[in-house]
Amino acid sequence: MANRSRGYLPHIDIPGYIQHVIFRTADALPDDVRDFISDDPEQRFAEVARLLRSGIGARPLANPVAADIVSNALRHFVGERYELFAWCVMPNHVHVVLRAFPGCSLSTILHSWKSYSAKAINAQLGRSGQVWSREWYDRAMRDEAQMEATVRYVERNPVAAGLAARAEDWKWSSASHS
Repeated sequence: MANRSRGYLPHIDIPGYIQHVIFRTADALPDDVRDFISDDPEQRFAEVARLLRSGIGARPLANPVAADIVSNALRHFVGERYELFAWCVMPNHVHVVLRAFPGCSLSTILHSWKSYSAKAINAQLGRSGQVWSREWYDRAMRDEAQMEATVRYVERNPVAAGLAARAEDWKWSSASHS
């Protein structure tokens, strides 16, 4: 079992576990976010998700070109490196529910998505600089019920944020690709 910390957040990186991961753009949370969120992991996860859904930052993924780059990157190695249960690209963050295959660590998968998409987004949008925050939030699914609830949550995220009337209407989500 790999339990590691790369800075502020501990990460559990165990191939075979189904995990919900949220990664965000570099400016999607205020710098002092650690000062006002809970120490309880479940509550912290919910608070961060709520803050992200509020749409802080420059929101580069609101650009359809950038959102397409990220959604294509997420689906590129499905069946080869991981199983993808649900995903959603929001204007300033991304939700993914996945199971990494043996030999493929969560950190390597995330590095691949973030590195490729950052270069492509900067090239396509004629910009430079950091796209993604270094940290991400992850939590392992305890059971089937939690996983099903998390998949619904991920796919309904654009509806909760007021970006779509129905989950199926949001082009950058597994709900529209079912």
